[in-house]
Amino acid sequence: MSGESSIHPSCPAEGNVLGGDRLSPIPLEDGDVGEVINTHPGCPAEGDVLGGDRHSPTPLQTTMSGRLHKSQNEEPSILLECDATLLDAIQKHFKVYKIRRKVEISPCPELSLWTVLSLEQSAKAGSALEVDAKKVVVCTRDPRTDAMGWRLVLSKVDDPLAVVLGSHLGDIQDYHRYRYQIGIAEGVKDLPSGEAIPLESNLVYMNGISFTKGCYIGQELTARTHYTGVIRKRLMPIQLDNPLPPGSVPEKAQIVTESGKSAGRLRNYTGDVGLAMVRLAFANEPLHLRTKGDAQVSLKASAPDWWPTDENK
Repeated sequence: MSGESSIHPSCPAEGNVLGGDRLSPIPLEDGDVGEVINTHPGCPAEGDVLGGDRHSPTPLQTTMSGRLHKSQNEEPSILLECDATLLDAIQKHFKVYKIRRKVEISPCPELSLWTVLSLEQSAKAGSALEVDAKKVVVCTRDPRTDAMGWRLVLSKVDDPLAVVLGSHLGDIQDYHRYRYQIGIAEGVKDLPSGEAIPLESNLVYMNGISFTKGCYIGQELTARTHYTGVIRKRLMPIQLDNPLPPGSVPEKAQIVTESGKSAGRLRNYTGDVGLAMVRLAFANEPLHLRTKGDAQVSLKASAPDWWPTDENK
């Protein structure tokens, strides 16, 4: 890929960052956003780890995985990225299912995780990222959507600017703002454990759910809802009329229509952009919420361009 790219670190407990080295790799256990986990022989199904609800080993939790073995003679090894605040919980979760298999699950503090975003809107799925392959542990397109660029795992001793040619370091807040603008949720703040529902959180759109392999808790309900197509609300990007300071809006603030009908709940925000769980029946209507000071703030929900065309209306 030619042209300049912005590199963001993945920051523990906050999610992936656009450019720095705010990444913390952790092993195949509970970690926090931006952490990397390493698993050895006998990893579940020897396949890509989709993670759970982005905070537990479920589809909502994991954003990226990569196989590290280079030949069939090597023991399979997988890296799992997860929310750093859940590192201990994820490790405990995996160990419950380890049974008697000789599987090693451990954090990878020697690695750093980065997001690489192209500054050229023309960068498509088929374009390649110019990197110093000798220093790359994993470099892959973000599996959630091409709009999120590449996920890059390096040794902490390596400078990402020396690995990704023609790049510069980005800022963590720019990263969060960007992903909110395009409707990408990550980490426990955006996808609360025990609350976030895979289909409502758009995990199908982000390649976070497989309907053809394996079994998991809640599979029957998830599959039935998926195939019947009855999803009444979704996590959507929102644009606020005015930027709001952090903490100025109540947690899970209610979003209402002009007539006062409940249209959803705010999930998280930064400045004038954010994510909200919105009832699809009201998604195209003028909406608003109230701050802690009881001020009314207008907002608009939208369907991201990367959603399937039949949903992007």
